[in-house]
Amino acid sequence: MKSTIIQIGNSKGIRIPKDALILSGINKDVEIKVKKGEIKIVPLKVSKDINGFSSASEESFTKDWMRSEEENAWKIYQ
Repeated sequence: MKSTIIQIGNSKGIRIPKDALILSGINKDVEIKVKKGEIKIVPLKVSKDINGFSSASEESFTKDWMRSEEENAWKIYQ
């Protein structure tokens, strides 16, 4: 598949045909990998560390907010 590098504002870019995007399965965030003579566009993978962090935060939140002391503290505002 051929394409041409074009001017886009102060940058340069290429148009990716819709069929190529459909076949690749890429639909949003990407990572651009560069080495001499090659530019590779791959889907951005979500780091497992981020998922682990969010679930740890959720567990911490549950522990902090589901205590009887917290319930009693909020009763004065009702």
